[in-house]
Amino acid sequence: MDFAQTEEQQRIREAIAKLCQRFGDDYWLEKDREGGFPADFHQAFARDGWLGIAMPEEFGGSGLGITEAAVMMQAVAESGAGFSGASAIHMNIFGLNPVVVFGSAEQKKRMLPPLIQGKHRACFAVMEPNTGLDTKRIKTKAEKKGNQYIVSGQKVWISTAQVAEKILLLTTSESGLTLFYTDFDRHHIEVREIEKMGRHAVDSNQVFIDRLPVPEEDRIGEEGKGFEYILHGMNPERILIASELVGLGRCAVARAAKYAKERIVFDRPIGQNQSIQHPLAASWMALEAASLMTFKAASLYDAKKACGAEANAAKYLAGEACFHACEQAVMTHGGYGYAAEYHVERYLRESFVGRIAPVSRELILCFIAERVLGLPKSY
Repeated sequence: MDFAQTEEQQRIREAIAKLCQRFGDDYWLEKDREGGFPADFHQAFARDGWLGIAMPEEFGGSGLGITEAAVMMQAVAESGAGFSGASAIHMNIFGLNPVVVFGSAEQKKRMLPPLIQGKHRACFAVMEPNTGLDTKRIKTKAEKKGNQYIVSGQKVWISTAQVAEKILLLTTSESGLTLFYTDFDRHHIEVREIEKMGRHAVDSNQVFIDRLPVPEEDRIGEEGKGFEYILHGMNPERILIASELVGLGRCAVARAAKYAKERIVFDRPIGQNQSIQHPLAASWMALEAASLMTFKAASLYDAKKACGAEANAAKYLAGEACFHACEQAVMTHGGYGYAAEYHVERYLRESFVGRIAPVSRELILCFIAERVLGLPKSY
């Protein structure tokens, strides 16, 4: 049992850290204040070939595993980019997994290269206003008309819909839940941005779909099996979110520790006080434990072994560890922690993203109780 990163994984981490240095604190502070998708950041990753890190080599990807993708996304968040940076490229890593696994040869050849090259940006449209995580009850309907489908309905909390060229869309059809990857046709799709407390660089939206024509060749796999297909992207998504949470938490702890060494009060650095030291030390330990679970889940996934419990546990543990680390970073800074120019208040706001989405803490606890401990289903 070896917990050390491979040389290749270390090189990935170093390369990502170097790339992210070009997008420093001032860049992300401006994005937080003014909003707007970080297109130059996204394109920098596309130019260097990182958007296809876990995509098949035959379509222009690197053919690496979710473990390497987790290393990459952890480094992105840890650089100070946080969830603003991670969410700008996150969809590329896991989102089209249903196409990779279930798409036809023609679909893979047509759909994957533009995403990897950064020519297309895609959004992931599953959740609806009145169904939440009860995915099987979605109401967005795809009606077959000749050689195409006509889709109407609503989706909510759809990231990057303001800038997306493509949409991975889960619908209900005559045969059951059906999945499509198709053009984001704004003649038939209205997008309304949701104002929110953090991650302003990556938009979140309500989406209203009115008779969107979708060619039959844009349907992924068979009718009625869409829910089964998106399940293949859920464990990697949880793993990547967990890695990003750990990265953001580490960034917060590092910044707090640096401040605690430099801030002098009563003729001594505040970091000499155990009331400052101990919470930061506890946060470091919690983050490292969450990171171990994250990479355990990633290694199981890459080995094609069951990892649902580990992936969900990683997301839960990392969410809690990140939140408390960011909270403590603010408290370490005292009044200055409340000031935007010190960045830690932004980290705290962004820590809620991975704590809430894509699944709540409570549902993870229910999942572990039921699937691991064998307790009766509670909902």
